[in-house]
Amino acid sequence: MKGESSRVLKVSFERRLPGPIERVWDYLTQTQLLPEWFGEGSIEPRVGGAVSLMGGHIRGTVTQWQPPRKLVYTWNVFDCGQDHSDYPESYLSLELEAERDEVVLRLTHLPILEQFEKQNAMGWHTFLDLVEAGIHGQNDVSRKSLTQKNAKLYDVDLDHLVR
Repeated sequence: MKGESSRVLKVSFERRLPGPIERVWDYLTQTQLLPEWFGEGSIEPRVGGAVSLMGGHIRGTVTQWQPPRKLVYTWNVFDCGQDHSDYPESYLSLELEAERDEVVLRLTHLPILEQFEKQNAMGWHTFLDLVEAGIHGQNDVSRKSLTQKNAKLYDVDLDHLVR
């Protein structure tokens, strides 16, 4: 019997942010700080903890909780009122590494369905722009303007998003 191989699409980013690492960790995980970059939500701080983001549009379970270095959780997309997702489960990994007075943030989201690859990259680029702005104390940055800028970068038509 012969095995098969397949290509798994992923979106990944690396950003350098000002430290300390604990501040970046808090920004990525604390319920009161999530709205500044991602939207309303919560992440239970433990393996097995519930993840609910964007008003329950995104739901998952924490699979790795290693403060202040690594957070991984399942990523499931739900439409309003759904109890089950029509999309395959994926994983979001956030890894932090202190380097002198900076923190390297590595974000990986996989697998990504091919039809969502550009939108996913645009979205994470925008969210990370908001994280970076917030950590620099620039809380007046417009999510809309960043989304429009990144839509052009990734050739995404905001008036005709893939669903």
